[in-house]
Amino acid sequence: MNRRQTAVLLAVLAAMASASVYLIKSHRATNEVIHQQDQRVQAENAKAAEPAMIPTETRISAGQNFAAALQKAGISANDAASASAAAQRVFRVRQLRSDNVIVVNRSPAGILGDIEYQTDIDHMLRIVPEPPGFRATIEEIPSRTEVAVVDGQLEDSLFRAVERAGESPELTVRLAQIFGYDLDFYTDPRKGDTFRVIVEKKKYASGKTSGYGRILAAEYKNAAKNYQALLFHDPLGHAAFYNADGKSLQKQFLRSPLRFAAPVTSHFSKARFHPILKTYRAHMGTDFGAPVGTPVQAIGGGRVEFAGRKVGEGNMVEIAHASGYETMYLHLSRIYVRSGEHIEIGKIIGLVGSTGLSTGPHLDFRILQRGQYKNFEKLGLPPSDPVAKKDWADFCAVREKWLQVLANPDGSSTTEVSAPSPPAAPVSSTGSQR
Repeated sequence: MNRRQTAVLLAVLAAMASASVYLIKSHRATNEVIHQQDQRVQAENAKAAEPAMIPTETRISAGQNFAAALQKAGISANDAASASAAAQRVFRVRQLRSDNVIVVNRSPAGILGDIEYQTDIDHMLRIVPEPPGFRATIEEIPSRTEVAVVDGQLEDSLFRAVERAGESPELTVRLAQIFGYDLDFYTDPRKGDTFRVIVEKKKYASGKTSGYGRILAAEYKNAAKNYQALLFHDPLGHAAFYNADGKSLQKQFLRSPLRFAAPVTSHFSKARFHPILKTYRAHMGTDFGAPVGTPVQAIGGGRVEFAGRKVGEGNMVEIAHASGYETMYLHLSRIYVRSGEHIEIGKIIGLVGSTGLSTGPHLDFRILQRGQYKNFEKLGLPPSDPVAKKDWADFCAVREKWLQVLANPDGSSTTEVSAPSPPAAPVSSTGSQR
């Protein structure tokens, strides 16, 4: 045999050896997969063979402790005490609410399984028998975020319209906050006004929904004017609302010191007849008539310069803002801030009252610019910055997506959101009231 034949033979033998190794490894891998499949099937069969657990619900009575509630559910005194002790390690069982439900699961033979108590909308207390006692854990209730479109028409108030659409007052407040720089929801709404909101909702496997996430877009048609809001990030990356032209809805100041502003009972005047002093004198503010206890909000962020009582002004808060502005809130019944405190726009700083020289419950609101009193009703409020040029393409993509939904008059079911920001899933409508 010459050298060439020897080399060829060695190459063939090497190839056969490599093929043999590959076949052995492949066979082992196949066997491993089959083994794993067998184990999975056996586990599923074993689970299917387990007897179905039968749940029993027991409502907690007023003043009843956890151990007593478990005994009421048919658990022995010893097991109830042991289960309660295990629960106490992960949850303050003293915080039980009357009329809440404890679920005890048992097998058809009556063998105790796990015990469930929903601690809040998102979490479940689960207690499992684990000799010699019990083990307790707090588990998150599985949920998913869906996007829903909610719309309606006003017959009387925005609160009632949102309620008729099957939604909670929280959504009304959120809407008022978004459009509060341009609309006063006590004086501006008219019968026939319409609204549409694209909002995230948390939904559970049971079909229940809980609370609202982000409002992605909103529209309010007031008489002949249409207000729109699109959620986008501001220059600092914070979520902010803009109109379709990219102008910020947020201004330096809110339109009213009351979240749902009351009627103006006395306007800014250089010569107003004072109802108590019985003389003409300047009234350097705007009076809002509202019941005692109505929350008063700071129209802008800033530093509290004064929070206390003065003779004529009664309980008063004074706040210094940027650009030389100051605001004053007079005749309060309660004060919730302190001097030197830095507060954000919209913070509740006190409650409407009738302290000081006052004939009845109202808020005397005043604003100064560089030491000069201004008429708030006629003051042009400085706006925030618009969408930056570098972000314009991204904003246009968001605008195109949500304006199509706002303009769509048809509605069907909600759809799940998979992308965190902004949701990429198609959106349809729910809870329509037109």
